[in-house]
Amino acid sequence: MQQKRHRWALNAMFLLNGFSYGNWISRLPRFQEIYDLDNGGIGLILLSHAVGALIAMPITGVIIARVGSRRATIYAAWSFLFWMIFIPLAPNVLILGTVFFCMGLSGGMLDVSMNAQAVLVEQVYKKPIMTSFHAVFSLGMMLGAGCGALFIRLGLDIMPHIYSILVLCVVLAWYGTPNLIVDRVRNATAEGGGFQLPNRALIGMGLIAFCCMLGEGAMADWSTNYLEKIAMAAPATAPLGLAAFSMAMMVARFLGDGARARWGDGRLLIAGSFFAALGLSLILAILEPVVIIIACMFVGLGLSVIVPIAYSKAGNMPNIEPGVGISMVTTVGYSGFLFGPPIIGFIADWVGLRIALGVVLVLFVLMLFLSTKVPRTARTKRALN
Repeated sequence: MQQKRHRWALNAMFLLNGFSYGNWISRLPRFQEIYDLDNGGIGLILLSHAVGALIAMPITGVIIARVGSRRATIYAAWSFLFWMIFIPLAPNVLILGTVFFCMGLSGGMLDVSMNAQAVLVEQVYKKPIMTSFHAVFSLGMMLGAGCGALFIRLGLDIMPHIYSILVLCVVLAWYGTPNLIVDRVRNATAEGGGFQLPNRALIGMGLIAFCCMLGEGAMADWSTNYLEKIAMAAPATAPLGLAAFSMAMMVARFLGDGARARWGDGRLLIAGSFFAALGLSLILAILEPVVIIIACMFVGLGLSVIVPIAYSKAGNMPNIEPGVGISMVTTVGYSGFLFGPPIIGFIADWVGLRIALGVVLVLFVLMLFLSTKVPRTARTKRALN
C-alpha cells in the first residue's frame, strides 16, 4: 500500500509538470501577437527558459545529495507554480523573459529531482516502471495542449487560461507533497560534494538523450506554429499536432516498461529512432494538416521510450548516486530539449521553419546510429534486482 502511495504521488508531480507545460506552450502564437515577436523573438523567450533550466540541472544533483530528492521535488514544484502566476502579468518582453528564466530554474530542478524519485520507486518495485512516469508526463502535456485548443476556441485570453489550470496544478502538488519517498541523505561533503565525472556509459546515453530531447522540444514548441503558419491549419486545429504527439508518447510509454523487460533497451532504441525519423520525414514532405497530425503520432511513438531508458540507466549505474547520474544525463539531454527550439527559431527566420526542422531529422538519423552501439540485452529487469 505504501508503494502505491509513493507511485501515485510521483505520478501527480509528473502530471503537473506535463500539464502546465502543454498549456503555456500551446499559447506561443498568442505571445507572438501580444508582444509583436517574430520566430527569433519567441526563440529568445524559450532561450531564457532554457538557460534557467540548464543552470539548475547540474546543481540539483548536489542539492539531492545534501537534502534528498523528496525535499528538492517539493520545493521545485511549488516554486514552478509560483512563477507561473506572473506569465499573464508581464508588461513587456523583458519581464516575460525573466519570468520564463525563473520558471526554467524551477522546472529544471523539478525534472531532475522527480526522476531521481522515480528511480527510488523503481528500485522499490524491483522492475522497470520509469517509462510509466514519463507516460503520465505525456498524458499531462496532451491534456494541456487540448486545454490550449479549448481555450482558444472559447476565445479566452492567456490570463483566464493560466489561472484556471493553476487551480488543478495546485491540487496535484498538494496531493503529491506528503506522499513522496523519504530518501536517505549521505554525507555529500565527505564524498566530494556530490560532483562526479561522467563515465563513457553516461556520455553515450547523454548524447542519445540530447538528440531525442531536441526532437521532443522541437515538436512541443514548434508543431503548433508549423501547422498554423506553414500547413495553414485553423488556429484551433493547430494545437492538435502537439496533442497527437503527446497522446502517442503517452500510450507507448504506458506499454514501454513491458517492452523493455521483454525485448531489451538496445532494440527499443533502434526501433524508436527509426519511427521518429519516419514521422518527421512525413511532416516535412506533405503539407496537409491531417497527414501532419498523424505523422506527429509517429514521432511521439518513436521518441517515447528513449529518454526513460536513458534516465533509468543513469539512475541505476554502480558507484553513482541516482540524483547525480540523472543530473548528468538530463543536463546533456535537456540542452537539446531547451536550446534546440530557440535555435530552430533563429534558423527559421533565416531559411524558413520547414528547413529548420530538417536539421532535427538529421539528428534523428544520428540518434539511430548511436542506438546501434547500445548492447541489445534481452531483458532489463535484472539490472534493477
